[in-house]
Order: sequence, then structure tokens, then C-alpha cells
Amino acid sequence: MLIQRTFIVDFLTALLKSDDINLIRLEINKLKELINNNEFAIMGTNLDDPDSIDISINYLIDELSQIHDTKTIERIKYYINRLIKALTVVKTTKINDINLARWKEYEEIITDSLWMIDRRDSSGAHNAGYWGNFIPQIPHQFLKRYTKKGDWVLDTFLGSGTTLIECQRLGRNGVGIELQQSVADLAQANIQRDNDIFTIPVKTEIVIGNSIELDYLTLLRKLEIESFQFVILHPPYWDIIKFSDDPEDLSNANSKEVFLSKMGTLAGKVFEVLERDRYCALVIGDKYSSGEWIPLGFLTMQEFLNRGFTLKSIIIKNFDETKGKINQKELWRYRALAGGFYVFKHEYIFLFKK
Repeated sequence: MLIQRTFIVDFLTALLKSDDINLIRLEINKLKELINNNEFAIMGTNLDDPDSIDISINYLIDELSQIHDTKTIERIKYYINRLIKALTVVKTTKINDINLARWKEYEEIITDSLWMIDRRDSSGAHNAGYWGNFIPQIPHQFLKRYTKKGDWVLDTFLGSGTTLIECQRLGRNGVGIELQQSVADLAQANIQRDNDIFTIPVKTEIVIGNSIELDYLTLLRKLEIESFQFVILHPPYWDIIKFSDDPEDLSNANSKEVFLSKMGTLAGKVFEVLERDRYCALVIGDKYSSGEWIPLGFLTMQEFLNRGFTLKSIIIKNFDETKGKINQKELWRYRALAGGFYVFKHEYIFLFKK
């Protein structure tokens, strides 16, 4: 909600002059009532007004409730001063727009290494129609956490356009590389359809080509930028899904060694065009081959480490169903019992820093 910063700050500042806990609690309840009723006196006008501030009503009410429920005058004044600071100070870092003075407000941002996501975001142009695409919440989380508005984001395996749709919604410039023209056309249509709803002005570029062979320095010159601020990679998990008959397609790599060599080459290329001290995310899973678990995720992770990246986190994301296993849980359970293996219900997200 939009609120008038000065009104609330002046209200809270006046309370600091009192040592009467009951009076302060009474006034805090009045302020909460004004907020809950969207009273005109506290409502902001628009974001162009420097006195208007966009803030979560739940966050604001929770902070006021904490002030109200505190037992001592010293702690009450501490929490009042903290809220005044949250309303008047903007504390961000180089890599995102998160205001750390109001860090409690960002409840949607996941900071744990286990991501239990029940369902994919299907709003706007997001859909599960393209086999092998990833859920929009993955790029959404990373763009919020590791980029600022106006930053440049590179997706080396664009697919149906999930990352660029999220870039468009969040005010980031996005570049996607796609090998297949037909898939790129699908991505373009999805991005355009989403643009009819979300109209934040950003630049979106789709490049048709092999991301492993692409000349990224030429691409930077074309875009008139010096580097990318974030890179995300969601490659084929080797040959689990055959995306095309193109021999350049990673899903057609004729051996594990070839797949890893190509991913290593790509890791080296994106390392060169990623801005220093910025982040790169690799989304990948493992596979079975001839009755053996192939730790494809960790093997690919090592290729990135070999090219100079520093590993910051390993995230495990759960998934209950894939397009190839819909309505087949009982069958896969039988196969697991008969074959002595465990059914894949997770994939990895490796977070690297340059």
C-alpha cells in the first residue's frame, strides 16, 4: 500500500516524548485502525511523490503490534525508533533492490536451501506446455535476490521464455539464447503476450544460435553493454529428454564426457561476460543410465568450479510430478521397489559467484 511517510513518522516521533506505556499503546492502536481502514490522512498519492512510500500493510501492522505488545518503555522506544528508521532509510547492496532496513517485509524471498514449491506459477503467459521448462519461481527468486531494476540478465537456454517473462515483470533487461527457431518463436509469442499485461519498459532480446558456440563479446557490443549482471542456465539434463534432432543440441551429446566438456566450455564463456562479484545459477538434475545413478548435477558443478567460479550455495528443489510422470506415481513406485532405486523428486540449483 502507499502511505504518507511524513504523517506516520511524525506520529511515531511524537510518541517517543511520552513515558506512559498505556498512552503509547492507545495511540498505536489508533494508528493501526487508520491503516486498516485506509484513512485518507495516511494514504500516499503516487510513487513519484517523494513523501509516498510503498510498503506491505502486513509488515507495517506487525511492527506496530510488536510495539504495542512490548512490556517495557525502553523496548517500546527501541521498536519505535527501528520503525522510523525503516520508513526513512533505504539500505540496499550492489546486487539487489532489497531494502535491508525493512528486511522483514520480504517474506516471499526464500533463504533456505530446500525449496518446497507446491505448484508452478501459471499467471499471464507462464504455462507448462513446453516439455522441460522450469518453474517461473526459480528465476523470480534469483532476479529479486541478485539483480536490480535495469540490470542485464542472460539465459543461455531460453526455452519457452520463462526467464525473460520474469525479467519483463520485474524491470530487468533480458537476453535469451535458443538453438531452435520454433522454440524461439514460442518464447517470443509468450513474452509478447505477457507484455500485454505487464508493461514495465525493459529491453528483451532473443538470439537464435548455439549458446556454446556463440561469440558473447560480439553480443555485448551489439547490446552496447559491458557485461551481464546475472546468468541463469537450465540446460538439458543430458539425454533424459530429447529436445530435437539437431546434433548441436546438448540432449544429443553421445556421451557424458561430451556433455560435460560442452558445459565446461559454456561455463568459461559466461564467466568472461559476467560482471565481477555478480552471480550465476545452474539448474540441473541427475539421471539413471544402465541401472547406475549418474551424478550429473555435481559433475556439471565441477566444470563451473574449474572455470573460476566460486560456489555459494547448493539448493535442492523438490518436484512431485514431471510431464513424463504425470499420473504414474504408482508405476514409478513399483519400478523403484523392483529395481532397488529411489525415484527422482528433486533437482539441484547451484549458485556461483564470479
